[in-house]
Amino acid sequence: MTANASLPLNHSWPLWEQPRHFELGHVLNSAVSDLIEPGRIGQLGFHHAGCWECDLTDNKLMWSGGVYDIFGLPRWVPVRREEAVALYGEGSRAIMERLRAHAIRHRRGFTVDVEILPATGERRWIRLIAAPVCAGRDVIRLHGLKLVI
Repeated sequence: MTANASLPLNHSWPLWEQPRHFELGHVLNSAVSDLIEPGRIGQLGFHHAGCWECDLTDNKLMWSGGVYDIFGLPRWVPVRREEAVALYGEGSRAIMERLRAHAIRHRRGFTVDVEILPATGERRWIRLIAAPVCAGRDVIRLHGLKLVI
């Protein structure tokens, strides 16, 4: 068992703390890193990170190039949420889904370290940072960062 497996980061936080949790997103500048193509599918891009969004009306995913690289998938090919979720390790998937449901129900962000099994085969740990996007009292999207740790 790796050190990451024994001490996963796993917590929820109120929306007013969002700037603190997303500060890294300003440093990463995914728009710039999307221009840097990896040498092959599955090779990590420049920052080993990316931005993502999920529309809750239809579960449509929108990923920056870095997220495709993390999951070992060809950039810009549409990925269904069910396909992406299947690439999470079983225990990590359960934790992520529980925190996701809590975030939507209570309008809270969350941070969790999870194991994924990229399409390219090499297991890796990522930090998933997520926050709801609200319209009034309704959560309409989740968005956030994925970072290789």
